[in-house]
Amino acid sequence: SVFFSFGLCIAFLGPTLLDLRCQTHSSLPQISWVFFSQQLCLLLGSALGGVFKRTLAQSLWALFTSTLAISLVFAVIPFCHDVKVLASVIALAGLAMGCIDTVANMQLVRIYQKDSAFFLQLPVPLAVLFLLSKERLLTCSQRKPLLLPADELALETRPPDKEDTSLAPKFQPHPGQEDLFSCCQRKNFRGAPCSFFAIHITAALVLFMTDGMMGAYSAFVYSYAVEKPLSVGHKVAGYLPSLFWGFITLGRLISIPVSSRMRPATMVFINVVGVLVTFLFLLIFSYNVIFLFVGTASLGLFLSSTFPSMLAYTEDILQYKGCATTVLVTGAGIGEMVLQMLVGLIFQAQGSYSFLVCGMIIGCLAFIFYVLLLFFHRMHPELSSGGNMTLIVTTYTTHKTYRH
Repeated sequence: SVFFSFGLCIAFLGPTLLDLRCQTHSSLPQISWVFFSQQLCLLLGSALGGVFKRTLAQSLWALFTSTLAISLVFAVIPFCHDVKVLASVIALAGLAMGCIDTVANMQLVRIYQKDSAFFLQLPVPLAVLFLLSKERLLTCSQRKPLLLPADELALETRPPDKEDTSLAPKFQPHPGQEDLFSCCQRKNFRGAPCSFFAIHITAALVLFMTDGMMGAYSAFVYSYAVEKPLSVGHKVAGYLPSLFWGFITLGRLISIPVSSRMRPATMVFINVVGVLVTFLFLLIFSYNVIFLFVGTASLGLFLSSTFPSMLAYTEDILQYKGCATTVLVTGAGIGEMVLQMLVGLIFQAQGSYSFLVCGMIIGCLAFIFYVLLLFFHRMHPELSSGGNMTLIVTTYTTHKTYRH
């Protein structure tokens, strides 16, 4: 169910967006708001899904209703001739996607526990890869950028086996899933050092940049390739998004054994530097089609494990899993909404070369914020570690699964 529903929602808008633009008689900036509505409601749906986690019956009912809603949405879309109506319908699909993501991952972890990693790793990226490989990219006169919504990472929080008694009473971790509202309402942050909040902010900004970059690159790499100076054929350019998501899947699989031998901070550093180097070479060899494919694969590989590694690193610093996860997930989700729309507007106004320039700027900002995070880490009071952490990389930006 997740494989096909998520794959359909994620792969659908890109290849058909400009056909929907013709159907709704709207401009590209107007139709781009459809993505914003989907991503925003997806974030809201992820929070809403937590309401249905209490019993198995509620979870199954939420999954059934959400899957049915997605089916109805795609049946209604051909009849949407106004862009506002279309945005509203797609927003409903976003709510259903977020609810499915939260409920499905929580139930898989509850049912399979330590064996749940296999079920959590693959559905979304493979669904995207499968559906994109089957898409027929329609050629239409005066077509502009094709947009593809960003893939994300699903993460489920699990309580530690033992409570860490080395923390001060004000910073005792609270077991269980936390949402943004309960996190903000908590009064036990009194007396926290400034570095405690600075770490949250800088880590969230890193994910704002990297996850936003993931969405923007997948959205516009096809459009960049078909326009000058590369002028790649439509059929060949259609392989670029599949290549990008394929290497994201590969990177996530590789990161599982690597994370047990390498510190999360090191993995994030390698990823951020790798993204910068990749964009630098893409700018230098901007006329080389072969290097565009190589760079696309490299970018997918480096971006794949940035999100879970950053979460693991931040929580290892703070020894506090509630607000760290909530703030970082929220920052990443907002980045996917904002940067995808911003890059699209710049691409439309300044031309195709601005696509790589935007990527380079976003990558530099991510590196700067990561350096600031390292600085605030050194300032933060040392807390004894609760043990090693093994990452389980999954598919969507809502939760996090890990073991202490």
